[in-house]
Amino acid sequence: MSTCVYSIGSNQGDRLARLQGAVELLRPWLVAVSRVYQTPPWGPVPQDDYLNAIVVASDRSASASVWLDRAHAAEQGAGRTREVRWGPRTLDVDVIDVDGLSCEDPVLTLPHPRARERAFVLVPWADVQPEAALGTRPIAELLAELPTDEVAAIRPRPDLELQ
Repeated sequence: MSTCVYSIGSNQGDRLARLQGAVELLRPWLVAVSRVYQTPPWGPVPQDDYLNAIVVASDRSASASVWLDRAHAAEQGAGRTREVRWGPRTLDVDVIDVDGLSCEDPVLTLPHPRARERAFVLVPWADVQPEAALGTRPIAELLAELPTDEVAAIRPRPDLELQ
């Protein structure tokens, strides 16, 4: 059994509908979905806040490249374009972890090389898998090392729910 952790986020258009579209595409393999969080943008480009969540999926026969293809399919379905690095996104689907694998392929680096620095990944992930690890480090430990203001900026949105 192969298990993938995805981070999904949107800050353009109907953000919740875009996240729900990603969940729908991944539904055949769905194990868990975190709560929805509102998060400030990450990176140097000024833009609106994101809605973010974590999706955990499992499949008996999927490889890391299959998980990545599914991420790209979800982004394509939401009309994602890649014009500005770290810019606004209709939908961003990042493969964070696949079975704890470590690889530095030019197409897919695992675990995601910046996930340990991103509260918008770690907070929702801890929501659905509090005992999870990224590489050899528990995500709770990684969260504790982030600046408290960054972690506090990741706000749950109990009024929004992914089905």
